[in-house]
Amino acid sequence: MPRASLNTLLPGLGLLPLLGAACAPKTADHSIRLGEFDALTGDTATFGQTTHEGIELAVEQINASGGVKGRPLKLFTEDDEGKPDQAALVAEKLITQDRVRVLIGEVASSDSLAVAPIAQRYGVPMISPSSTNPKVTQQGDYIFRVCFIDSFQGQVAAKFARDTLKCRRAAVLRDERSDYSLGLADVFSRDFKALGGTIVADKAYMGGDVDFKAQLAAIRAAHPDVVYVPGYYGEVGLIARQARALGITVPLLGGDGWESEELFKIGGAALEGCYFTNHCAPDSPDPVVRRFVATYEARWHHEPGALAMLGYDAVRVAADALKRAPNLDGNSIREALAATRDFPGVTGRISMDADRNAIKSAVILEIKGGRAVYKETVNP
Repeated sequence: MPRASLNTLLPGLGLLPLLGAACAPKTADHSIRLGEFDALTGDTATFGQTTHEGIELAVEQINASGGVKGRPLKLFTEDDEGKPDQAALVAEKLITQDRVRVLIGEVASSDSLAVAPIAQRYGVPMISPSSTNPKVTQQGDYIFRVCFIDSFQGQVAAKFARDTLKCRRAAVLRDERSDYSLGLADVFSRDFKALGGTIVADKAYMGGDVDFKAQLAAIRAAHPDVVYVPGYYGEVGLIARQARALGITVPLLGGDGWESEELFKIGGAALEGCYFTNHCAPDSPDPVVRRFVATYEARWHHEPGALAMLGYDAVRVAADALKRAPNLDGNSIREALAATRDFPGVTGRISMDADRNAIKSAVILEIKGGRAVYKETVNP
């Protein structure tokens, strides 16, 4: 929306770097508005759809228990198709037209990076459920996340490869179009070498590719003990199948971008014995997780993944901050979010550090029998 349009809509307020503080609806609507932007269609649609189910469940539960400050939450959801430019457009709409108090999104770091400067400019707090690239919260003090960051996830993967799998030689296959993949690959490589390992090959592909044989042939020739593939499930499933077809038998290791039922449909038996880092494990024996899983399955009729659990936690952390904030202007909500300590999430206890990143544990999942099962927990 052009400047003139905003000034017409909000006379006397101009463009307000703190529009979020002054964008209460002009109607009799008593609700507190939350805005969600996620990839509900497109190449990463299962990410957005799963996250949305967790978000919607949290909103329903909070409203059933009386809402926030006696007011119901009202969720406005926009599909960004997994595209950064579209994410920016729908986020601007959520802020300037729907006048949301808090933005929830995105999964993909590239999409969150496109929206974060917009949220910062308008003074509307944004909480990413699962964007792990460190740059996301570096966009400003209104940007938060409830997941760990790539530096921790990459460290966990490198340590697991060296200490648990006893690997000495690693190859890396990264998506050069993805901030997420590039960041994880860099941290893994740095830490694996620091732990005494050697990176014997580092190859790249572009998101959307379907043929990885040339890169995998070069990796095979380097004789690694493990191949680190910090990509998204669509390409990872194909990479696993092609790697096995070329005779690469060592484990593939990845990050939370593997988290999707589609991964197993695409990769099939080629994924058996592979591992990935994730935010939580739905098969955890933790009673908090078990209760959430039962509630989620009753509502959606299938097991939740980590992204559903992170979406759920993002809304609950937002609601907790809204309750503690003395009023509902953007700055008050921001300060309450920044003060979050030891919040009992289903993905673990969440505290915000000075950079608005969640301090929390990570888990390693192993693929067995066509599903991901809990292997071990790594604390920060």
